[in-house]
Amino acid sequence: IFPANSQEVISITQREIKQMFPREGWCEEDPMEILESVKKCIGDAADKCHEMNVDLSQIKAIGITNQRETTIVWDKLTGKPLHNAIVWLDTRTTVTVDKLVDKTPTKKADYLQKKCGLPISTYFSAVKLRWLIDHCENVRKAIAENRCMFGTVDCWLIWNFTGGPNGGRHYTDVSNASRTMLMNIATQEWDPELCEFMGVPQSVLPEIKSSSEIYGYMSDGPMQGIPLSGCLGDQQAALVGQCCLQKGLAKNTYGTGCFLLYNTGTELIFSEHGLLTTVAYKMGADQPTYYALEGSVAIAGEVIRWLRDNLGIIKEAAESENLAREVADSGDVYFVPAFSGLFAPYWRQDARGVIVGLTQYTNKCHLARAAIEAVCFQTRELLEAMNNDSGIPLKSLRVDGGMTANKLMLQIQSNLLGIPVVRAPMPETTALGAAAAAGAAKGVEVWNLEAMKEAPGEEYLPSIPIDDSNILFGRWKLAVERSMNWVDKSSD
Repeated sequence: IFPANSQEVISITQREIKQMFPREGWCEEDPMEILESVKKCIGDAADKCHEMNVDLSQIKAIGITNQRETTIVWDKLTGKPLHNAIVWLDTRTTVTVDKLVDKTPTKKADYLQKKCGLPISTYFSAVKLRWLIDHCENVRKAIAENRCMFGTVDCWLIWNFTGGPNGGRHYTDVSNASRTMLMNIATQEWDPELCEFMGVPQSVLPEIKSSSEIYGYMSDGPMQGIPLSGCLGDQQAALVGQCCLQKGLAKNTYGTGCFLLYNTGTELIFSEHGLLTTVAYKMGADQPTYYALEGSVAIAGEVIRWLRDNLGIIKEAAESENLAREVADSGDVYFVPAFSGLFAPYWRQDARGVIVGLTQYTNKCHLARAAIEAVCFQTRELLEAMNNDSGIPLKSLRVDGGMTANKLMLQIQSNLLGIPVVRAPMPETTALGAAAAAGAAKGVEVWNLEAMKEAPGEEYLPSIPIDDSNILFGRWKLAVERSMNWVDKSSD
C-alpha cells in the first residue's frame, strides 16, 4: 500500500506460492492457491490498515502486476481451473515449438516477430495454450462447449475479483497481451492470422484493455467496492516504478528471472540482436502506447533457490552472499543455469545447465559465487545486445528486484558492465508501478504520472579494469557454448 504520488510503503504483505515440478522441464502452480494467496494478502493488508488507524475508505484504487506468460485456463461456469497454471519458464512445449517452427515458410523461430514482437519459443503463452489443447481432453471439451476461458495471472485475478462466474470481467491489459504471441504488436488487437497459425480459438481470449483504466470493482472481501484500475506485467510495472517513462531509459529487474527493459517511446523497434519487442504500457484508453526492447533471462534468483532446495548447500537465499564472500573469486568455475534452455540473446531451447571448470580445489563457496556471477554475466549479454540495437550505450543501469539485496552481486555486476549500477531505494518497484497505474486511471485520478521522479539510490561503481572484465566475459562465453546442443529434439 502506497500513499498517492509517493514511493513510501505504508504496508507490505507477501506469501510464497508453491511451485510443482511433476516432470523434468515442467513447472506448474495451482491457480486456486494463487487466488487464495492474493485474498489472504488483501486481508492482511486490511488488518494492517486497521492497526494503523487507516480507514479502508481511504484506499482509492487497486493495481495488479503479475508473472506475464504464466498460462491459466478455467471453466467460466464453475470458475474452476481446467489445469494447473503452466509457469512461464516451463519447457514441456519444446516439441510444440519445433512443430510450429517447421510450419513456417522460413523454418525460423523469428518468422512471426514483425507481427507480434516475439520469437516462437516455449516462453510465451500461446504455445502453452496450444499444448493444453493438444494434450487435455477437458480443455478441448470446454472449448467445444464455449466454457473455456484463457488468461495470464492478471486476467484470472481480474475475472475472480470482479465477480467470477457471476459477471466477472474477462480482461487483460496490453502489456500482458503482448506476451502471448497472439496480439498484433502494432494494432494491440488479437490477430486472426496469429490465432490461426497457433490453432487458438479467439473465443477463449480476454478483451484487451489499457494498463490504466477502471476494469471493475472488488466484488467482495474487505476492499469490496474499490476499483481495480491498474494492470501491468511485472517487468513493465517495474519500468514504471523505476520512473523510466521517457524514451532511452532502462531498468533491470532481478527476480526469479532477469529482465532488462529499454523504453523506446511510441516507436516500434525490432531487435537485430536477440531481444524482444514488447508493449511497455498504455496509460489510459485514449493515451498512446509506449514500447520497449526487452532482454529476458529465465534463471536469475531461481539459481539461488536451486542451491537451497536442490543442492541444500544453503538454508536461506540470503546465505548465498555470505558463502560467496568466503572466496576471492569463483576459482575459474562458470555456472550456466540453462535449466529452461537459453533465452535472450540466444533463444536456444536445446541448451541445458552446465557447471564447468571444476577441480579438487572447488568447494560450495565457489559454486555460490559462480551462481551469483552467472546472473551478472547474463545481464552483460543483454546490455550488449541492447546497446547494439539502440546505438546509444547506457551510461548507468537502474536495478531492482529481490536479488538486489545482495550487495556482492551488485558490485560484481558493476565490475562486469564497466558502468555504475544504481539500486532503487525501495525494492518493490513492481508494486509501485501497478499502484501508480491504478491511481492515474480516469475516474480515480489521485496519481500524477508526469510528476514521478526517480528517487536517489545506492550506487555501485566498477572496481576492476574493463580489460579484466572482458577476459572473464570471454570465459563465460566459452561455458555458454558448452551448454548448447544438449537436448535431443526428437524427444517429447
